[in-house]
Amino acid sequence: MNAQAIVRLALQALVRNKARSLLTMLGIVIGVAAVIVTVAIGVGARTSVQQSIASLGSNLIVVQPGSAMQFGAKTGLGGASTLTPADGLAIAQQPGVAAVSPVVTVRTQAVAGESNWQTTVSGVAPTYTFIKSWALAQGSFFTQSDEVSSAKVAVLGQTVVAQLFPNASTPVGQTVILKGVPFTVIGTLSALGQSATGQDQDDTILVPYTSAMERLAGVTTVGQLMVSAKTGDDVNPVQAEVTTLLEQRHRIVPPAQDDFQVRNLQSIASAASQTGAVMEFLLAGVAAVSLVVGGIGIMNIMMVSVTERTREIGLRMSVGARGSTILRQFLTEAIVLSTVGGIAGVVLGTVATVLVALVAQWPTVIPPVWVALSVGFSALVGIFFGYYPAKKAANLNPIEALRFE
Repeated sequence: MNAQAIVRLALQALVRNKARSLLTMLGIVIGVAAVIVTVAIGVGARTSVQQSIASLGSNLIVVQPGSAMQFGAKTGLGGASTLTPADGLAIAQQPGVAAVSPVVTVRTQAVAGESNWQTTVSGVAPTYTFIKSWALAQGSFFTQSDEVSSAKVAVLGQTVVAQLFPNASTPVGQTVILKGVPFTVIGTLSALGQSATGQDQDDTILVPYTSAMERLAGVTTVGQLMVSAKTGDDVNPVQAEVTTLLEQRHRIVPPAQDDFQVRNLQSIASAASQTGAVMEFLLAGVAAVSLVVGGIGIMNIMMVSVTERTREIGLRMSVGARGSTILRQFLTEAIVLSTVGGIAGVVLGTVATVLVALVAQWPTVIPPVWVALSVGFSALVGIFFGYYPAKKAANLNPIEALRFE
Protein backbone atom coordinates (compact mmCIF):
# COMPACT_ATOMS: atom_id res chain seq x y z
CA MET A 1 0.00 0.00 0.00
CA ASN A 2 1.47 3.35 -1.08
CA ALA A 3 1.81 6.44 1.11
CA GLN A 4 -1.16 8.21 -0.49
CA ALA A 5 -3.49 5.33 0.36
CA ILE A 6 -2.21 5.17 3.92
CA VAL A 7 -2.81 8.90 4.40
CA ARG A 8 -6.31 8.56 2.93
CA LEU A 9 -7.18 5.72 5.31
CA ALA A 10 -5.77 7.68 8.27
CA LEU A 11 -7.85 10.74 7.40
CA GLN A 12 -10.99 8.63 6.98
CA ALA A 13 -10.44 7.10 10.42
CA LEU A 14 -10.01 10.54 11.99
CA VAL A 15 -13.04 12.00 10.23
CA ARG A 16 -15.22 9.12 11.45
CA ASN A 17 -14.49 10.26 15.01
CA LYS A 18 -14.57 14.05 14.59
CA ALA A 19 -15.27 14.94 18.21
CA ARG A 20 -12.58 12.66 19.58
CA SER A 21 -10.06 13.88 17.00
CA LEU A 22 -10.77 17.53 17.85
CA LEU A 23 -10.49 16.93 21.58
CA THR A 24 -7.22 15.04 21.02
CA MET A 25 -5.80 17.95 19.03
CA LEU A 26 -6.86 20.45 21.68
CA GLY A 27 -3.82 19.74 23.87
CA ILE A 28 -1.46 20.37 20.95
CA VAL A 29 -3.38 23.48 19.89
CA ILE A 30 -3.14 25.01 23.37
CA GLY A 31 0.51 24.00 23.73
CA VAL A 32 1.61 25.55 20.43
CA ALA A 33 -0.49 28.68 21.06
CA ALA A 34 1.15 29.04 24.48
CA VAL A 35 4.60 28.75 22.91
CA ILE A 36 3.79 31.40 20.29
CA VAL A 37 2.33 33.87 22.81
CA THR A 38 5.05 33.48 25.44
CA VAL A 39 7.88 33.71 22.92
CA ALA A 40 6.25 36.73 21.24
CA ILE A 41 6.00 38.51 24.61
CA GLY A 42 9.57 37.55 25.58
CA VAL A 43 11.11 38.58 22.25
CA GLY A 44 9.04 41.77 22.20
CA ALA A 45 10.22 42.73 25.67
CA ARG A 46 13.85 42.03 24.80
CA THR A 47 13.57 44.02 21.56
CA SER A 48 11.98 46.93 23.43
CA VAL A 49 14.81 47.01 25.98
CA GLN A 50 17.43 46.85 23.23
CA GLN A 51 15.75 49.70 21.37
CA SER A 52 15.62 51.77 24.55
CA ILE A 53 19.35 51.23 25.08
CA ALA A 54 20.11 51.88 21.42
CA SER A 55 18.17 55.16 21.59
CA LEU A 56 20.65 56.41 24.18
CA GLY A 57 23.33 56.57 21.50
CA SER A 58 25.37 54.87 18.83
CA ASN A 59 28.29 52.95 20.43
CA LEU A 60 28.07 55.55 23.15
CA ILE A 61 30.76 56.44 25.66
CA VAL A 62 29.93 59.10 28.25
CA VAL A 63 32.56 61.19 30.02
CA GLN A 64 31.31 62.91 33.17
CA PRO A 65 32.97 65.09 35.81
CA GLY A 66 34.26 63.12 38.77
CA SER A 67 34.49 63.93 42.44
CA ALA A 68 36.44 66.81 43.92
CA MET A 69 37.77 67.36 47.45
CA GLN A 70 36.53 70.53 49.14
CA PHE A 71 37.45 71.32 52.75
CA GLY A 72 38.23 67.65 53.36
CA ALA A 73 34.91 66.40 51.96
CA LYS A 74 34.33 64.64 48.65
CA THR A 75 31.68 66.31 46.50
CA GLY A 76 30.62 63.15 44.67
CA LEU A 77 30.26 62.61 40.94
CA GLY A 78 29.82 65.85 39.00
CA GLY A 79 31.56 67.93 41.65
CA ALA A 80 34.77 68.36 39.66
CA SER A 81 33.96 70.88 36.90
CA THR A 82 37.06 70.20 34.82
CA LEU A 83 35.75 68.98 31.45
CA THR A 84 36.09 71.54 28.66
CA PRO A 85 35.26 71.72 24.95
CA ALA A 86 39.00 71.48 24.30
CA ASP A 87 38.95 68.02 25.91
CA GLY A 88 36.24 67.05 23.43
CA LEU A 89 38.30 68.31 20.48
CA ALA A 90 41.31 66.28 21.67
CA ILE A 91 39.18 63.15 22.06
CA ALA A 92 37.78 63.60 18.54
CA GLN A 93 41.32 63.18 17.15
CA GLN A 94 41.72 59.70 18.61
CA PRO A 95 41.55 56.64 16.33
CA GLY A 96 38.30 54.75 16.66
CA VAL A 97 36.30 57.87 17.57
CA ALA A 98 33.48 58.72 15.14
CA ALA A 99 32.10 61.85 16.80
CA VAL A 100 32.17 63.88 20.03
CA SER A 101 29.65 66.32 21.45
CA PRO A 102 29.98 68.44 24.60
CA VAL A 103 26.74 68.70 26.57
CA VAL A 104 25.73 71.67 28.73
CA THR A 105 22.36 71.30 30.47
CA VAL A 106 20.20 74.15 31.76
CA ARG A 107 16.73 73.84 33.28
CA THR A 108 14.72 76.96 32.45
CA GLN A 109 11.39 78.41 31.36
CA ALA A 110 10.80 78.62 27.61
CA VAL A 111 8.42 81.33 26.37
CA ALA A 112 6.81 81.63 22.93
CA GLY A 113 4.13 84.29 22.52
CA GLU A 114 1.55 83.68 25.26
CA SER A 115 2.70 80.11 25.92
CA ASN A 116 5.41 79.01 28.31
CA TRP A 117 6.85 75.68 29.41
CA GLN A 118 9.62 74.68 31.80
CA THR A 119 11.98 72.31 30.04
CA THR A 120 15.57 71.17 29.75
CA VAL A 121 17.80 73.08 27.36
CA SER A 122 20.83 71.11 26.21
CA GLY A 123 23.78 72.79 24.57
CA VAL A 124 25.28 70.30 22.13
CA ALA A 125 27.45 70.07 19.02
CA PRO A 126 26.18 69.50 15.44
CA THR A 127 27.30 65.86 15.81
CA TYR A 128 24.72 65.24 18.56
CA THR A 129 21.99 63.85 16.32
CA PHE A 130 24.45 61.36 14.81
CA ILE A 131 25.64 60.20 18.22
CA LYS A 132 22.06 59.83 19.49
CA SER A 133 20.72 58.45 16.18
CA TRP A 134 18.01 61.11 16.41
CA ALA A 135 16.34 62.19 13.17
CA LEU A 136 14.77 65.57 12.43
CA ALA A 137 11.05 65.95 11.82
CA GLN A 138 11.18 69.44 10.29
CA GLY A 139 13.71 72.07 9.32
CA SER A 140 17.42 71.61 9.87
CA PHE A 141 19.98 71.21 12.65
CA PHE A 142 22.53 73.86 13.54
CA THR A 143 25.90 73.80 11.79
CA GLN A 144 29.56 74.22 12.66
CA SER A 145 29.36 77.93 11.85
CA ASP A 146 26.42 78.29 14.27
CA GLU A 147 28.58 76.65 16.94
CA VAL A 148 31.57 78.92 16.27
CA SER A 149 29.45 82.09 16.28
CA SER A 150 27.36 81.05 19.31
CA ALA A 151 24.28 81.53 17.15
CA LYS A 152 20.89 81.98 18.82
CA VAL A 153 19.20 79.05 17.10
CA ALA A 154 17.23 76.17 18.61
CA VAL A 155 15.80 72.77 17.70
CA LEU A 156 12.72 71.65 19.64
CA GLY A 157 11.56 68.25 20.88
CA GLN A 158 7.97 67.25 20.14
CA THR A 159 6.72 67.77 23.71
CA VAL A 160 8.00 71.36 23.67
CA VAL A 161 6.43 71.91 20.24
CA ALA A 162 3.05 70.74 21.56
CA GLN A 163 3.27 73.01 24.61
CA LEU A 164 4.61 76.19 22.99
CA PHE A 165 3.04 76.01 19.53
CA PRO A 166 -0.21 74.03 19.92
CA ASN A 167 -1.97 75.79 17.04
CA ALA A 168 0.91 76.49 14.67
CA SER A 169 1.38 74.34 11.58
CA THR A 170 5.14 74.53 12.13
CA PRO A 171 7.29 76.23 14.77
CA VAL A 172 10.18 76.64 12.32
CA GLY A 173 10.97 80.34 11.98
CA GLN A 174 9.27 81.23 15.29
CA THR A 175 11.05 82.71 18.30
CA VAL A 176 11.54 81.09 21.71
CA ILE A 177 12.75 83.13 24.70
CA LEU A 178 15.23 81.31 26.96
CA LYS A 179 16.41 83.21 30.04
CA GLY A 180 15.54 86.48 28.32
CA VAL A 181 17.49 85.57 25.17
CA PRO A 182 15.53 85.15 21.89
CA PHE A 183 16.36 81.98 19.95
CA THR A 184 15.08 81.29 16.43
CA VAL A 185 13.59 77.83 15.92
CA ILE A 186 15.27 76.21 12.89
CA GLY A 187 13.99 72.63 13.27
CA THR A 188 12.12 70.02 15.28
CA LEU A 189 13.18 66.55 16.36
CA SER A 190 11.30 63.33 15.65
CA ALA A 191 9.46 61.80 18.61
CA LEU A 192 11.40 59.31 20.74
CA GLY A 193 8.96 58.79 23.60
CA GLN A 194 9.99 57.75 27.07
CA SER A 195 13.44 56.46 27.93
CA ALA A 196 14.09 53.19 29.77
CA THR A 197 14.00 55.18 33.03
CA GLY A 198 10.62 56.76 32.22
CA GLN A 199 11.98 60.20 31.27
CA ASP A 200 10.27 62.07 28.41
CA GLN A 201 13.05 62.35 25.83
CA ASP A 202 10.99 64.77 23.71
CA ASP A 203 10.79 67.37 26.48
CA THR A 204 13.96 69.17 25.41
CA ILE A 205 15.39 72.08 23.45
CA LEU A 206 18.77 71.78 21.73
CA VAL A 207 21.01 74.79 21.12
CA PRO A 208 24.71 75.11 20.18
CA TYR A 209 26.80 74.32 23.27
CA THR A 210 28.72 77.60 22.84
CA SER A 211 25.43 79.52 23.05
CA ALA A 212 24.41 77.57 26.16
CA MET A 213 27.76 78.23 27.84
CA GLU A 214 27.91 81.95 27.02
CA ARG A 215 24.27 83.07 26.90
CA LEU A 216 22.41 80.71 29.27
CA ALA A 217 24.73 79.07 31.83
CA GLY A 218 27.65 81.49 31.98
CA VAL A 219 30.19 78.67 32.42
CA THR A 220 33.47 77.65 30.83
CA THR A 221 33.17 73.92 31.45
CA VAL A 222 30.73 71.32 30.17
CA GLY A 223 28.50 68.87 32.02
CA GLN A 224 29.58 65.85 29.98
CA LEU A 225 31.21 64.70 26.78
CA MET A 226 29.34 62.23 24.59
CA VAL A 227 31.69 60.10 22.48
CA SER A 228 30.62 57.76 19.69
CA ALA A 229 32.99 54.95 18.74
CA LYS A 230 33.18 53.95 15.07
CA THR A 231 32.14 50.36 15.75
CA GLY A 232 30.99 48.28 18.70
CA ASP A 233 34.42 46.61 18.80
CA ASP A 234 36.05 50.02 19.25
CA VAL A 235 34.11 50.94 22.39
CA ASN A 236 36.44 49.39 24.98
CA PRO A 237 39.71 50.50 23.28
CA VAL A 238 38.34 54.03 22.84
CA GLN A 239 37.27 54.12 26.48
CA ALA A 240 40.83 53.25 27.53
CA GLU A 241 42.30 55.85 25.14
CA VAL A 242 39.96 58.56 26.43
CA THR A 243 40.89 57.76 30.03
CA THR A 244 44.62 57.96 29.28
CA LEU A 245 44.24 61.16 27.23
CA LEU A 246 42.25 63.00 29.90
CA GLU A 247 44.66 61.93 32.62
CA GLN A 248 47.46 63.49 30.57
CA ARG A 249 45.50 66.67 29.82
CA HIS A 250 44.41 67.10 33.44
CA ARG A 251 47.88 66.22 34.73
CA ILE A 252 46.64 63.38 36.91
CA VAL A 253 49.36 61.03 38.13
CA PRO A 254 48.61 57.86 40.14
CA PRO A 255 47.77 57.42 42.94
CA ALA A 256 45.78 60.64 42.48
CA GLN A 257 42.08 60.04 41.74
CA ASP A 258 40.71 60.91 38.28
CA ASP A 259 38.55 64.04 38.23
CA PHE A 260 36.34 62.47 35.55
CA GLN A 261 34.51 59.22 34.90
CA VAL A 262 34.28 57.30 31.62
CA ARG A 263 31.41 54.85 31.07
CA ASN A 264 29.88 52.90 28.19
CA LEU A 265 26.54 51.14 27.72
CA GLN A 266 27.79 47.83 26.38
CA SER A 267 27.62 46.06 29.73
CA ILE A 268 24.03 47.25 30.20
CA ALA A 269 23.08 46.15 26.68
CA SER A 270 24.77 42.78 27.12
CA ALA A 271 23.11 42.14 30.47
CA ALA A 272 19.69 43.13 29.12
CA SER A 273 20.13 40.90 26.07
CA GLN A 274 21.20 37.91 28.16
CA THR A 275 18.35 38.40 30.62
CA GLY A 276 15.85 38.67 27.77
CA ALA A 277 17.20 35.50 26.13
CA VAL A 278 16.98 33.54 29.38
CA MET A 279 13.40 34.70 29.98
CA GLU A 280 12.47 33.92 26.39
CA PHE A 281 13.70 30.32 26.59
CA LEU A 282 12.28 29.89 30.09
CA LEU A 283 8.82 30.92 28.90
CA ALA A 284 9.13 28.71 25.82
CA GLY A 285 10.21 25.79 28.01
CA VAL A 286 7.19 26.20 30.28
CA ALA A 287 4.92 26.36 27.25
CA ALA A 288 6.60 23.28 25.74
CA VAL A 289 5.34 21.28 28.74
CA SER A 290 1.85 21.83 27.34
CA LEU A 291 2.98 20.18 24.11
CA VAL A 292 4.23 17.15 26.02
CA VAL A 293 0.91 16.93 27.86
CA GLY A 294 -0.85 17.15 24.51
CA GLY A 295 1.38 14.35 23.20
CA ILE A 296 0.40 12.14 26.14
CA GLY A 297 -3.22 12.84 25.27
CA ILE A 298 -2.57 11.69 21.71
CA MET A 299 -0.98 8.48 22.97
CA ASN A 300 -3.92 7.75 25.28
CA ILE A 301 -6.50 8.33 22.55
CA MET A 302 -4.51 6.26 20.05
CA MET A 303 -4.36 3.40 22.58
CA VAL A 304 -8.14 3.59 22.93
CA SER A 305 -8.46 3.68 19.15
CA VAL A 306 -6.31 0.55 18.80
CA THR A 307 -8.50 -1.26 21.33
CA GLU A 308 -11.73 -0.18 19.63
CA ARG A 309 -10.47 -1.16 16.17
CA THR A 310 -8.90 -4.48 17.13
CA ARG A 311 -11.37 -6.52 15.01
CA GLU A 312 -10.81 -4.13 12.05
CA ILE A 313 -7.05 -4.57 12.36
CA GLY A 314 -7.41 -8.35 12.55
CA LEU A 315 -9.65 -8.40 9.47
CA ARG A 316 -7.23 -6.33 7.44
CA MET A 317 -4.26 -8.44 8.49
CA SER A 318 -6.17 -11.64 7.66
CA VAL A 319 -6.69 -10.48 4.06
CA GLY A 320 -3.02 -9.67 3.57
CA ALA A 321 -2.25 -6.33 5.25
CA ARG A 322 1.25 -6.29 6.68
CA GLY A 323 2.17 -5.17 10.16
CA SER A 324 4.29 -2.37 8.69
CA THR A 325 1.23 -1.03 6.85
CA ILE A 326 -0.83 -1.01 10.08
CA LEU A 327 2.09 0.70 11.84
CA ARG A 328 2.32 3.43 9.21
CA GLN A 329 -1.44 4.03 9.22
CA PHE A 330 -1.72 4.56 12.98
CA LEU A 331 1.51 6.58 13.03
CA THR A 332 0.15 8.73 10.21
CA GLU A 333 -3.03 9.35 12.20
CA ALA A 334 -0.95 10.55 15.17
CA ILE A 335 1.21 12.79 12.96
CA VAL A 336 -1.84 14.30 11.23
CA LEU A 337 -3.47 15.02 14.58
CA SER A 338 -0.38 16.71 15.98
CA THR A 339 0.54 18.64 12.81
CA VAL A 340 -2.98 19.96 12.18
CA GLY A 341 -3.15 20.82 15.87
CA GLY A 342 0.20 22.61 15.58
CA ILE A 343 -1.00 24.72 12.63
CA ALA A 344 -4.23 25.56 14.44
CA GLY A 345 -2.14 26.46 17.51
CA VAL A 346 -0.04 28.87 15.43
CA VAL A 347 -3.20 30.62 14.21
CA LEU A 348 -4.64 30.78 17.73
CA GLY A 349 -1.31 31.97 19.15
CA THR A 350 -1.03 34.72 16.52
CA VAL A 351 -4.54 35.97 17.28
CA ALA A 352 -3.84 35.86 21.03
CA THR A 353 -0.57 37.75 20.53
CA VAL A 354 -2.34 40.52 18.60
CA LEU A 355 -4.94 40.78 21.36
CA VAL A 356 -2.23 41.01 24.03
CA ALA A 357 -0.50 43.77 22.09
CA LEU A 358 -3.76 45.72 21.68
CA VAL A 359 -5.21 45.26 25.17
CA ALA A 360 -2.07 45.35 27.32
CA GLN A 361 -0.11 47.72 25.05
CA TRP A 362 2.79 45.29 25.37
CA PRO A 363 5.40 45.02 22.58
CA THR A 364 5.22 41.62 20.88
CA VAL A 365 7.27 40.03 18.10
CA ILE A 366 6.58 36.61 16.56
CA PRO A 367 9.85 35.19 15.19
CA PRO A 368 9.16 33.02 12.08
CA VAL A 369 11.75 30.50 13.29
CA TRP A 370 9.68 29.83 16.41
CA VAL A 371 6.56 29.27 14.28
CA ALA A 372 8.43 26.64 12.25
CA LEU A 373 9.91 25.09 15.41
CA SER A 374 6.49 24.89 17.07
CA VAL A 375 4.87 23.08 14.14
CA GLY A 376 7.91 20.83 13.71
CA PHE A 377 8.00 20.00 17.42
CA SER A 378 4.30 19.20 17.44
CA ALA A 379 4.87 16.76 14.55
CA LEU A 380 7.72 15.15 16.51
CA VAL A 381 5.40 14.86 19.52
CA GLY A 382 2.95 12.98 17.31
CA ILE A 383 5.65 10.60 16.10
CA PHE A 384 7.06 10.02 19.59
CA PHE A 385 3.78 9.46 21.40
CA GLY A 386 2.04 7.80 18.46
CA TYR A 387 4.69 5.17 17.83
CA TYR A 388 3.87 2.92 20.80
CA PRO A 389 0.12 2.60 20.02
CA ALA A 390 0.95 2.10 16.33
CA LYS A 391 3.52 -0.56 17.18
CA LYS A 392 1.01 -2.30 19.44
CA ALA A 393 -1.55 -2.35 16.61
CA ALA A 394 1.04 -3.74 14.17
CA ASN A 395 1.98 -6.56 16.55
CA LEU A 396 -1.57 -7.82 17.07
CA ASN A 397 -2.18 -11.51 16.30
CA PRO A 398 -4.78 -11.60 13.47
CA ILE A 399 -6.61 -14.62 14.89
CA GLU A 400 -6.81 -13.18 18.40
CA ALA A 401 -7.84 -9.81 16.95
CA LEU A 402 -10.73 -11.41 15.06
CA ARG A 403 -11.95 -13.09 18.28
CA PHE A 404 -11.80 -9.77 20.19
CA GLU A 405 -15.15 -8.58 21.55
